[in-house]
Amino acid sequence: MASLFAQEVRLSKRHEEIVSQRLTLLQQMANKFEEQNKVKASQIQAAKAAYKRNLSLLNDIEAAEKSLQTRSQSLPQPEMVSLETHYWESVEEYIPNWDQFLLGKARYPVGVEELNGAENSTQKAEQQ
Repeated sequence: MASLFAQEVRLSKRHEEIVSQRLTLLQQMANKFEEQNKVKASQIQAAKAAYKRNLSLLNDIEAAEKSLQTRSQSLPQPEMVSLETHYWESVEEYIPNWDQFLLGKARYPVGVEELNGAENSTQKAEQQ
């Protein structure tokens, strides 16, 4: 009988240890769950903030695009038109000289002598 009583006491202590371990594990699980919920909430908040920021950036880009389209569709300034016209007139004036050079039938259209002469006249003018 003493042996059964000792076994009962031993089993009772073991049961208390198991119940204590169970409570500890349950508390750890509850803490872990609470921690995961906090992390999840902060991730959701960060995702919402990123979404709002991206939406704002997208709106800014669309506004900039509309602004650029409006600017590009507006008429060019008279000074620009004049410069462009003079540029193309100059290009058309020199095309015959360059055509022969590019076809390999003539020498470089701007002579080295002409450039040196221009530099010399510029230097003479500066010295005077």
